[in-house]
Order: sequence, then structure tokens, then C-alpha cells
Amino acid sequence: MRRMRRTGLALAISVFLSTTTLADELKPFEASYDWIWHGVTVAVSTLWLEQQDDKWIYRSKSEPRGIGRMFSERPTQESVMEITDAEVRPLSYKADDGTSSTRRDANVQFDWQHNRITGVYEDTRVDMPIPPGIQDDLSVQIALMVKLLAGHTPTKLSLLSGNAVREYRYSREGEETLTTPVGTIQTIIYRSEKQYSPRVTRFWCAPSLGFIPLRVQQKRKNDVEWTMQAQSVKREP
Repeated sequence: MRRMRRTGLALAISVFLSTTTLADELKPFEASYDWIWHGVTVAVSTLWLEQQDDKWIYRSKSEPRGIGRMFSERPTQESVMEITDAEVRPLSYKADDGTSSTRRDANVQFDWQHNRITGVYEDTRVDMPIPPGIQDDLSVQIALMVKLLAGHTPTKLSLLSGNAVREYRYSREGEETLTTPVGTIQTIIYRSEKQYSPRVTRFWCAPSLGFIPLRVQQKRKNDVEWTMQAQSVKREP
């Protein structure tokens, strides 16, 4: 469940943009989600995207609900990134699970001038060349939305994990109209999976809201492990 709170949306990604004009269609927003773990709501997560000059800042914060209060974690994340005519580039990524332990925390810098990633990720010292298309646990969400705004279906993602890179592939599965607290909204469903993993994650992305996901669900074989369900979305017009 701890990993679920940090990386639920992080599996839905794509890394390349096509033009600056398309990047300009990305708009600041705030969204909140119920985290449902094995059928029980255990946390509420809020995400904020804002623009400051030529940089974008994306933050998340999770607070426990119900039996989730039994756990000590209060996860927060922050990704600072820039969006160019070629790609979404993470500049820094920070994560703190809200406890005294550091094994779920991260503080990583992306030095594009010198092509290095440095810092600490879950108690692992990071010092490596920047792999093509690399994203952090938050910037991948923004890369996904911009990719979809450009009219392209994502095919894979590369996600930083300590000194390693995890690759996920996914495909479009269809469409579904969801009835949620946000409204009754048409969505496009994408399927994501890592090679040899028994888990499959699906994302219900809303074109009318800039492809913000309204639902994310992970299954292990036929069992639903967790669902993230949108409760509110505020997006600049």
C-alpha cells in the first residue's frame, strides 16, 4: 500500500512531446482521489500542477482515511520540470513518506547540461548518465497528458528506480463513460504492464479534462489490488 500511494499514477506515461505549441495546452490543475485498497478507502491524495516562469511544478500529498490511519505514512512528492519542443525534462524530484525512516524517500537532481542524475533514491545513492526519455514518479504523469494532447498514443515509459530504469509498455483498450463526483465523462482506457509482471494497471483518461485520469486501477491476475477514483478536478480554462 505504501508503494501504491507513491506510484499509482506513475505507471501511466509517455516521454516525448512534439511542439512547444502543444506543450502550451497543458494547464494548471488540482485533483483529489480516493485510494481504495482491497475495497476499502484508505487514503485521499491531492495533486497540484502549477507553472512558475519557464518551469512546471507538480506536487502530491496523501492523507490516511479509515483503516489507513493505522499506518504512519503521510507521503508527499514534488517534481520540478521543464517542457521543451522535444520532451518533458524532470529537473528535480523529492519524496518523503512522512516518517523518520528514509527508505521510502528520494532527493534527486537531473543535470541536463552534464547529462547526469545524482542524489539519493530510497537509500540508494544515484549517480548515472541520464537515460533517453527518463522520467520520475511524478513527471511521467505530465508527459502522459502532453503526449495525449498531441494526439499520440503512448507505447512505453522509462521510470527512474534508484540506479536502475524500469520500462513499462501499454496500449489503448477502448472507451468508457464514467459517472463520478466530477461528472459523467467520456474516458479512454489504457493498459500498462511491465514485462514478466503479473500486474496490469489501467487508466481511464478524460480528453475533456486534458487527459487527467479519472480512475486508475491495478490488478494482479484477476484480483483488484487497488483503485484510485477522482473526487474533484479543478483545471484552468
